[in-house]
Amino acid sequence: MLWKKVFCYTLILILATSLSAGCGGAKDGAKQTAKPLRVAIGAEPETLDPRKSTGIPESYVENQIFEGLAARDQNGNAIPGVAEKWDIAADGLKYTFHLRANAKWSNGDPVTAHDFEYAWKTTLSPELASKYADQLYYLKNGESYNKKKGASADQVGVKAINDRTLEVTLERPTAYFLSLMAFHTYFPVHKKTAEANTNWAKDPKTLIVNGPFTITNWVHNSKIELTKHESYWDKANVKSEKLELVLSDSNTTVMSMFENNQLDIAEFPPPVAETPRLLKEGKLKIYPYLGTYYFAINVNKAPFDNPKVRQAFALAINRKAIVENITRAGEKPATAWVPFGLPGAKAGEDYRKASGDYFKDNDVETAKKLLAEAGYPEGKGLPPVTILYNTNEQNKAISEAIQEMWRKNLGAVVNLTNQEWKVYLASRKQGDFQVARSAWIGDYVDAMTFADVMMSGNGNNVSKWTNRRYDELIRQAQSTIDQPVRIKAMQEAEKLLMEEMPVIPIYFYVSRVLEKPNVKGVTRGVDGGVYLKGAYLQ
Repeated sequence: MLWKKVFCYTLILILATSLSAGCGGAKDGAKQTAKPLRVAIGAEPETLDPRKSTGIPESYVENQIFEGLAARDQNGNAIPGVAEKWDIAADGLKYTFHLRANAKWSNGDPVTAHDFEYAWKTTLSPELASKYADQLYYLKNGESYNKKKGASADQVGVKAINDRTLEVTLERPTAYFLSLMAFHTYFPVHKKTAEANTNWAKDPKTLIVNGPFTITNWVHNSKIELTKHESYWDKANVKSEKLELVLSDSNTTVMSMFENNQLDIAEFPPPVAETPRLLKEGKLKIYPYLGTYYFAINVNKAPFDNPKVRQAFALAINRKAIVENITRAGEKPATAWVPFGLPGAKAGEDYRKASGDYFKDNDVETAKKLLAEAGYPEGKGLPPVTILYNTNEQNKAISEAIQEMWRKNLGAVVNLTNQEWKVYLASRKQGDFQVARSAWIGDYVDAMTFADVMMSGNGNNVSKWTNRRYDELIRQAQSTIDQPVRIKAMQEAEKLLMEEMPVIPIYFYVSRVLEKPNVKGVTRGVDGGVYLKGAYLQ
């Protein structure tokens, strides 16, 4: 996820205490809960137009109010969504999706194949400038249309044969294409609404959706209220009548609300200092999470235009100390880009375990040697370095720790700058940084969800790093469904990435969630997707 995508949040005002406590539901859990399920999800969403969104708060809300052709189970496998079934051609290039007759939008209109065709083609349109347009490059002529290389919208490989049949033609066979159907960039958009009003996704009155819930109220920087979608095709399995999504990026505020019984779930992690206590008390739950916490390096700004400097700064970090003393929830030091939990070349094999480490953690001796070779012995002559991070207690603690490591190990003068979420996003987008705290959360359960992020021109390649050989290897991996061939190409590409070091991996995530014991039925994917369709308070 879904940055995809960044995993950070904005500073917002402490919410009013009128968010009342309480639990509802029946003894057997089958009855729908009367009181809203209250969930803290992080910052104010930047947009709820699934064609444009990139962040975690956005995808969290969108997973409740939209539904793609497929959904995902707990293991990340594709299961029927709006499409009740599909056919795949023997060569893996053509998919035919058959939509449900009873799939409805929240205004009562049927969800049609035309809505999907419209959504996908407008996402690819150069005019929309979607940061996630590359996720639709799997479609035939998708990249050519998006990059204005000759193809028109009519030539893109998605076509509504009729209201209930969508035909999709791929550029090349893609082993994980079905799982992408549950990702927000592939969600449908209500064509009539989007064409009539470019700001449709900002107002609950015009937010026409097709998922289990609809938005009934949006108090910006405070909360989003959702109500069961009465026209949803599977409404019988929607267990909560209402959801209240609380918007706050203050770890302390969220934890206080949770412990004061003003929240049932807090997806936003608590203050790091409280982690041991909350784990001991059984309030904090740890879930697998496909994510890498990293520092993006602006490769176009000195001194980081030199790969040896980037390598030196990467090796001068003690990741083990960070996960043991700061995060303290079972995170693993990241000595590579792709995390654990993704399939490898052989059945049952883990990509990360099979690939191994690409550099040594806390290798200060090598770091000093590389810095000297770059012309900065013991840090002499090294210009001041600034770490940019979005406002958050944990980001601050990690940045301060690395600031001290770089000072001590490299002789670097390191400054820290924190910005609230939207300003921080703008700074990263404009390249107005040297080193920026970042994160990438997998959009689907395949190593490609990390590998393709660093391709030249990818909208989420914050470092703006380019390498022709890297691009060739990733395209090779994208062009076959032969798993050993795909994995070998991605491993070679990852090795090259870690030699060039435009990103400095810090640790691999786990998901830390505060959750009341009476919360039942939440579906959590290893990719970080959270689905509240079946959630309820017992």
